[in-house]
Amino acid sequence: MLRVAAFFPALLLAQQPVINQYCIGCHNTQSKAAGLALDTAKPDDAATWEKVLRRVRSRTMPPVGLPRPKEPEYQTLVASLEKTLDSRPVDPGRTDTFRRLNRTEYQNSIRDLLALEVDVTNLLPADDASHGFDNVTVGNLSPTLLERYLGAARKISRLAIGIPPKQVGGETVMLPPDLTQEEHFEDMPLGTRGGTAVRYTFPLDAEYEIQVRLQRDRNEHVEGLRGQHAVELLLDGERIQAFVAKPPAPGQDHSGVDREFNIRLRVSAGPHTVAAVFPKQASAILETERQPYQAHFNMDRHPRITPAVFSVTVNGPYNAKGPGDTPSRRAIFICPTQDEACASKIVANLARRAYRRPVKAADLAVPLKFYRETQAKEGFEPGIEMALRAVLVSPEFLFRVEQDPAGVAAKAAYRINDLELASRLSFFLWSSIPDDELLGLAERGELRKPGVLEKQVRRMLADERSRMLVTNFADQWLYLRNLASITPDMRAFPDFDDNLRKSFRKETHLFVESVMREDRSVVDLLRANYSFLNERLAKHYGVPNVYGSRFRKVSFDEGVERGGLLRQGSILTVTSYATRTSPVIRGKWILDNILGVPPPPPPPNVPALEETKSALKKMTVRERLAEHRKNPACSGCHKLMDPVGFSLENYDAVGRWRRAEDGVPVDVSGGLPDGAKFDGVDGLEKALLTRPELFATTITEKLLTYALGRGVEFTDAPAVRQIVRQAQNNNFRFSSLILGITGSPSFQMRRAQ
Repeated sequence: MLRVAAFFPALLLAQQPVINQYCIGCHNTQSKAAGLALDTAKPDDAATWEKVLRRVRSRTMPPVGLPRPKEPEYQTLVASLEKTLDSRPVDPGRTDTFRRLNRTEYQNSIRDLLALEVDVTNLLPADDASHGFDNVTVGNLSPTLLERYLGAARKISRLAIGIPPKQVGGETVMLPPDLTQEEHFEDMPLGTRGGTAVRYTFPLDAEYEIQVRLQRDRNEHVEGLRGQHAVELLLDGERIQAFVAKPPAPGQDHSGVDREFNIRLRVSAGPHTVAAVFPKQASAILETERQPYQAHFNMDRHPRITPAVFSVTVNGPYNAKGPGDTPSRRAIFICPTQDEACASKIVANLARRAYRRPVKAADLAVPLKFYRETQAKEGFEPGIEMALRAVLVSPEFLFRVEQDPAGVAAKAAYRINDLELASRLSFFLWSSIPDDELLGLAERGELRKPGVLEKQVRRMLADERSRMLVTNFADQWLYLRNLASITPDMRAFPDFDDNLRKSFRKETHLFVESVMREDRSVVDLLRANYSFLNERLAKHYGVPNVYGSRFRKVSFDEGVERGGLLRQGSILTVTSYATRTSPVIRGKWILDNILGVPPPPPPPNVPALEETKSALKKMTVRERLAEHRKNPACSGCHKLMDPVGFSLENYDAVGRWRRAEDGVPVDVSGGLPDGAKFDGVDGLEKALLTRPELFATTITEKLLTYALGRGVEFTDAPAVRQIVRQAQNNNFRFSSLILGITGSPSFQMRRAQ
């Protein structure tokens, strides 16, 4: 009989019979299933034993169908493995020395440094994701990308200072073509429907031309124009112009309908909100013989019944009078004079915040050199603009730098300094630079004093900027970013439109944010009996008595099929195909993002489900997947994923509840890899909640990956277990996970090169 090697860890010697009985048969030198040979595993091979621990803790090994330990044996084995592995010396892992700000971090840093809201999506390319997040693979700066950063710095610095553009330009905001505009939009004036509101920073006190265009069909006809419709143009909520769209005479084209929908007016420099809306007409709210809220946009089958805004364009500036008094100028010009001393003070203030540390004369030499050269030719403010541009393209701003201190031994674990810790905190919680309070504490070396770090973490969580944990972290963890590219088949789902897409995302944002702001248990993300709905989403879900465009918290009675993440349209839609549900994708999503035990990647050259012979037959999805699993190369992974996904089959591909598909009752019997069997989403949630520490561990690992900007390694596992144990004593409250992460060796320390 194969047995564990004689040098097996002493703490696990008592578990040798259990491992021999249940593990060695597959995981040995000859078979080496999953790449593990436990009969020769060394006591210091923590990577191997962490893999074993992860599988036995989740009860996914041994596989269902093979002999398995009894629950007390599982518990004892897990406890022994944890005690052995947690006794190892601390290894905090190693973050990259240089990490570039990704696009989101860059935009937020500009906002907090210069009090300037700017959308950089057209200035900088999207970042590639790794380990599920786009702040991981950001170590390089190619020449092409450097050119983009140079261009962004030029535009941002001129806008912040108020330097007149070299030529008149313009920006156009276009609305999604599948946006239904028949009803009132949240945050729009009451008594209006459709339209859009654009937050725009006007660069100078000057005249600007604002132009509105209406949606057209493939024949260039204005959609839904069956009578006269008023269009109102608003600036900061005040009406500045009203237009009337009239149907052209028979035989005439529609080019002139909105030709005059523009106005030229003087606007003060700084951020303003430009909106174009339709006053609501009685005829626009009459319900016709169609499904409630069925999409109406640019389709012969479902044409619009009212006109819709296509775009809003702002052109200018014309006849500029000066830079005005803007938030960005107030943030930059902190002294009243225009001399060398003031310039030095301005540049030092900007550099300190941008570089996230105290600055020395050497740090200011290059920006001040650009200031002096430009000031001599063009004046004080152009000189400051050039100095600011130099700061924004400096590697000290574009990169977060963590260097090993002098004299540290190779591969030794050491504590990062307070300034590096402050940056880790701010980019974790805010995706942005430290503010003055946090930076000041770090400069004085007070951040690690008793109680100070916890106080700062709680302050930062209470700040509005911590919403990035929702819109940045949760967006990526839960795949919400994918919603923007999801377009369900319009013949199968004719009532799906951009309104529903946005409502899905906002529901989940508000839901996750409620757990964070109210400091609830993260387990509530799965078991909550409430969510956030507006009328559009409530109609889609079949929830009564919710009216209007405003989102509000709605509590559900027991038995209602809405509530936590697994019941929300956003998750159910991003884990489906355009034409049907996908138990495979849903099952994999739960294994990866909820249980933290992702299935192995599929082997090469495995045909997709649609390409197998079963796709040619009239079969249910369950029957087709059963046929698919007959391929031995597919069976191993699908036995793990499919049963989990089947339990969500009551929800169609856009998250609506159903009991039958094509007249056939939906079979929602499912199971987990640990052997649990259940029916439907209720059973799935109850099975997941029997061991809430598994979900808490998964979200901790996701948060830690996001916080560190690197993948979680086996060396981080002891720290993760300690965080989860401490959080369990506090009912897994959201803040307990965040405080555990920020106080962990993985977050506060680093391994030397």
